[in-house]
Formats: sequence, C-alpha cells, structure tokens
Amino acid sequence: MKHILTLALALAVGGIVSAQTPKSVEDTTGGNPIFIEVEQDPEFPGGMDSLYSFLARNLKWPCKNDCDCFGKVYVTFIIEEDGSLTNGEILRDLCPSCCTFGEEALRVVGLMPKWKPGLVNGVPVRVRFNLPVNFTLR
Repeated sequence: MKHILTLALALAVGGIVSAQTPKSVEDTTGGNPIFIEVEQDPEFPGGMDSLYSFLARNLKWPCKNDCDCFGKVYVTFIIEEDGSLTNGEILRDLCPSCCTFGEEALRVVGLMPKWKPGLVNGVPVRVRFNLPVNFTLR
C-alpha cells in the first residue's frame, strides 16, 4: 500500500511540474523560439486596465457604410525580448466584406508602447500574444 501511495504522489507531482514547463514553438525564420506559455506573462504598461483604456482611446469605428456589424476581432502579435511588438496578424475578422475591423485593430496594436516582456527562468523571451478587440456601438 505504501508503494502505491508513493507512486501516485510521484506521478501527481511530476504532472504538476510538467504542466508548468513553458511551451514554445520554433520561429520559422531561424530566430529565437516564440513561447506560447511562459512563467511570467508579458504585461502592457500599467496592466490590463491600462490596455483596455488605450484601446478605447485609440480605436476608431472602421465602417463607412450603413453596416450594423459589431463583435470581436482577434489579432495576434509577438512581444519581443525588449517589449516591442512585431508580426501582427488578424486571426479572426468581423465583416471583412464591408468593413476594416481587423485592419483597425492591427493599426492600434502598432501604436502600442513597449510591453514588459514575458520571462522564462528570469530571462526575457519572445511571446505570442492573442488579443480580442471588441467593437460595439454606444
């Protein structure tokens, strides 16, 4: 009975440790790896509330037509080791046939200041960040 409990405890602790190991995907350009999970997440200056305020101040309604589209656009970008943002892409757009919601979200990402980079073992690393951007009429 003692051996079974020891084995179960060892497996449980091993599972916890492996779940906390940062995951990375190799950059196809041959650079440093791009992490999708890190020990310390990247942070917008001032935190998430500041990020939401920044988005609210800088986003412009992209529809010129009488379109009643609204919802979320998903963009992705890389937060580099120095906190700069690169490789912005639209993951999911909203009404791409009549409006430019995704392009507007990418424009605002390009205006963002440097972030506090993500860390692995206390060292800044490149991190892929997915950001939902909500467009609603008020």
